[in-house]
Amino acid sequence: MRGGDVRTEALFSYLSCEARVPKDHPLRPIRTLVDQALGVLSPVFEQLYSDIGRPSIPPEKLLRALLLQALYSVRSERQLMEQLDYNLLFRWFVGLAMDAPIWDVTVFTKNRERLLEGDVAAEFFQAVLGQPGVKALLSDEHFSVDGTLIEAFASMKSFKPKAAGSGVPPAGDAGGGRNAERDFHGEKRTNATHASTTDPDARLFRKGRGKEAKLCHMGHLLMENRNGLIVDALVTQASGTAERDAAEAMLGRQTGRHRATLGADKAYDTAAFVADLRALNVTPHIAQNTSGRRSAIDGRTTRHPGYAASQRVRKRIEEAFGWIKTVGGLRQTRHRGTARVGWRFTLTAAACNLVRLPKLLAAG
Repeated sequence: MRGGDVRTEALFSYLSCEARVPKDHPLRPIRTLVDQALGVLSPVFEQLYSDIGRPSIPPEKLLRALLLQALYSVRSERQLMEQLDYNLLFRWFVGLAMDAPIWDVTVFTKNRERLLEGDVAAEFFQAVLGQPGVKALLSDEHFSVDGTLIEAFASMKSFKPKAAGSGVPPAGDAGGGRNAERDFHGEKRTNATHASTTDPDARLFRKGRGKEAKLCHMGHLLMENRNGLIVDALVTQASGTAERDAAEAMLGRQTGRHRATLGADKAYDTAAFVADLRALNVTPHIAQNTSGRRSAIDGRTTRHPGYAASQRVRKRIEEAFGWIKTVGGLRQTRHRGTARVGWRFTLTAAACNLVRLPKLLAAG
């Protein structure tokens, strides 16, 4: 017998979001890890908020929503609120009831500065890695490092002489609207003489010879080699030495006093960087750069089997960069300024770890 095409709305519902999410859904173990990390951060949240006044939206819910944005490739916070309004899975993960009203999209704008001031993204990143089960998966002896370019949220037309850094368009652009025509022919543009009026922290940079120059920031990851998990993330201004400077900064934040190894590509093969690594008690397993020069890595390092193993494993860091740029949506950032881009980059790196941790914990 054919059923009738009638709407089955009821006046009352006795089901919760918890009942609608399957028991084997992949988000369930991820939420368990997230809740444990947020529980550790409770004292940090207490310091960021006043003891008096109207209760705010819980920062735990804001962070869960931002993690969903990275996990499900939601393009904007406005679309995230739209999904949160009707998506029961999103409501369950964030912690909203079936009939709870959603927030105005500006709550992220108003609370981002507070969370940025407390460096909550980095605290959350370390809280996830600090859980006992996760700690057992991490290697404290063998690491890999690399950097990538993150396109800035700024047009090349905003890259103007620093004398015009007030934001007033130079002569010849008036009357063309906000997307006026610009003629760059014959104009030499460098970071020393020009700056973006949209994002002053962005730098004009290119990946190599024959590549186009873009306004961008530079993101850096430090990966442990046992399971390929990210153990540190950092965003800096793009420059020729940024990768090596960031590597030293991230290695300096790692705990442990025994000797470690660091795998990296040819861009890190400089005598000064190799000497700095040895001073940090780190063996440089860096790919040799012999293109018209002498490598700083000699046979005393390359003859060991561990060097070949580091060179083989270090390429897995590209998988993390690929996830962050495609699924996490950070091929081009939607924030301005190194601090805001770094905050989002670190939180997305934490989401990248959370995707892999349930399977690793189950196998371990």
